[in-house]
Amino acid sequence: MTTVDHKKIAILYLLAGTLFFLKAGLMAVIFRIQLIAPEMEFISGQTFNEFITMHGTLMLFLAVTPIFFAFMNFVVPLQIGARDVAFPFVNALGFWLFFLGGLLLSLSWFFGGAPDAGWTSYVPLASREFGGVGIDFYVLGLQISGFGTLVSGINFIVTIINMRAPGMTMMRLPLFCWTTLLTSILIVFAFTPLAAGLALLMLDRIFDAQFFIPGEGGNVVIWQHIFWIFGHPEVYILVLPAFGMISEVIPAFSKKRLFGYTSMVFAVLIIAFLSFMVWMHHMFTVGIGPIANSIFAISTMTIAVPTGIKIFNWLFTMWGGKLTFNTAMIFAASFVPTFVLGGVTGVMLAMAPVDHLYHDTYFVVAHFHYIIVGGIVLGIFAALFYWYPKMFGHKLNETLGMIMFWLFYIGFHLTFFIQHILGLVGMPRRVYTYLEGQGMDTMNFISTIGAFLMAVAVIILIINIVYSALKSEPVTVDDPWDARTLEWATHTPVPEYNFAQTPQVRSLDPVFYEKIHGNGKMKPAEPLDDIHMPSGSILPFFISLGLFIAGFGFISFHLDLFISPYVLIAIGGIVTFGSMGLRSMQTDHGYHISKETVEEMEKELS
Repeated sequence: MTTVDHKKIAILYLLAGTLFFLKAGLMAVIFRIQLIAPEMEFISGQTFNEFITMHGTLMLFLAVTPIFFAFMNFVVPLQIGARDVAFPFVNALGFWLFFLGGLLLSLSWFFGGAPDAGWTSYVPLASREFGGVGIDFYVLGLQISGFGTLVSGINFIVTIINMRAPGMTMMRLPLFCWTTLLTSILIVFAFTPLAAGLALLMLDRIFDAQFFIPGEGGNVVIWQHIFWIFGHPEVYILVLPAFGMISEVIPAFSKKRLFGYTSMVFAVLIIAFLSFMVWMHHMFTVGIGPIANSIFAISTMTIAVPTGIKIFNWLFTMWGGKLTFNTAMIFAASFVPTFVLGGVTGVMLAMAPVDHLYHDTYFVVAHFHYIIVGGIVLGIFAALFYWYPKMFGHKLNETLGMIMFWLFYIGFHLTFFIQHILGLVGMPRRVYTYLEGQGMDTMNFISTIGAFLMAVAVIILIINIVYSALKSEPVTVDDPWDARTLEWATHTPVPEYNFAQTPQVRSLDPVFYEKIHGNGKMKPAEPLDDIHMPSGSILPFFISLGLFIAGFGFISFHLDLFISPYVLIAIGGIVTFGSMGLRSMQTDHGYHISKETVEEMEKELS
């Protein structure tokens, strides 16, 4: 709870993100059981609404994003030759804000029901008139969690720009660092409108404002604009890190440099830029007019071009390579055709007249799951198997990994490919049951069987993690994959200080370059000396805890509690601002690991 070490914070993110991932996945299995046959009564309509709302919210905000932050935290400082992130205290604060915000959102189950207005929380469904107290938990939980994501994004921008090792120019950055940098910039510009929109919704619900109440002069469509100005860049906040992960795994197991590195960098730059210019394709059915629809249809199709460049570059990287099809590589390779299918249906939905027919059907559900699961989750699994030895000191079992891959991949396509057809025959989204005899029974049954296979695959992954921890041989070499980038130049397990001496980077793929042109080891850019490290602190936890208490205080205006909301808000404010005041008054210059201690540790690890 006091650590500011980026490697330990990465593992905290991984554990917390996995917890929310499993929770959201369990909800998906439950509501797929409800849809396995017509007129099922496994769960009620209200519970179904709560489950689909929490499933989407948890997966996008509290599962996938923190799992990406786990890999960013662990890998990026190592890939740029740094000893930590730029602001270690802020790094810890970002984690605890995210985690306690997610915890606040999850408490909704115990205080009158979870949010039930969909993960987008459209008003008027999310207004005080129609939405229960669960929406208050949604608003305050995401507000606190979003602050954590925002400060973490700022931290990564400063880290990548300012803390690169000597010789690590911007055009020598590994692609995962590029995608982390651009993701962080998107976070700064996308999470701010979300924070503003959530603040307005909070004012409407708790303090009787009227921003989104038409009868009082408000406008419900404004919420859609605010949400999707965040919501579409959010898709790329999730997709870009997966692109970076795939761009590390494929070259490592193709034994080739990433094809067209420069074009890949410019492709992700263009994607990041265009991601703010396509939000209104989520609103083609709102009635914004043919001119606006046409402009956003064209911009949506345009963003497919740089994505296409990346697809060909990954294929050309594999072409003629000496391929190793282990679990990490097979997840990465399967990402490519699966993501293409998701992209193709995205271009179909970019056509406004077509979108009018597809918009509220399962076709859209299938499309975004091909992007989120077929793209992002496959990328995460590839990264997990690839970087696991560096993070935990041993490899995951390959046999269990392959079983998991085939179960997950077959289950995924069974679940979601059939949903394209379900959408085309007219099955609407967000309905908890349907009548028989409409041609939907068999396809829904197949879709649910696929969900079961995916659930079994995730259980096998958990078994793999436990089995590997107990039975796997420790990885004793720095570079078990014969890889190319700087994180494989330091010891396994990674010492507290990452690098005894800051490395001198002489090329793109610096570790591979030294294997060919040097003695196989990175040349140091500085003499061995004492190493300065940041001190741990409990204050990030208490700053976040204070906001958690204050957030619950605001929610409790609509709860019948034994304690006054004003008391909770005051306690939370005192804890947060008191902790911030303590931090401001501290004089903490960190500590030093002596040169002699470093030499001893290096001897032990060598």
